[in-house]
Amino acid sequence: MVDRLKQQPGIGPAIRLIETWPRITAWLVLSVFCVALLVYEGRDVGLTVGNWITLIVATVIVAGLCIWIISWEDEEDSAAPDQQQDA
Repeated sequence: MVDRLKQQPGIGPAIRLIETWPRITAWLVLSVFCVALLVYEGRDVGLTVGNWITLIVATVIVAGLCIWIISWEDEEDSAAPDQQQDA
């Protein structure tokens, strides 16, 4: 089924992008949704342009840190079989 999706004109490149850079695409998706939520919730607060830019940059950085922290578990899982073979 995934092979069929990879052959579709619009979906194929997106799947290849996700397979090539999974953490960067996760960061991008999380950042987009977090910024959208930030803009939706903060639309009536009366922030200046500088405040908005600062909040958006901070949100993107926090989303990147979240993905990086989540990826620690992936690194531990991939290192575990190597350690078991050496023992």
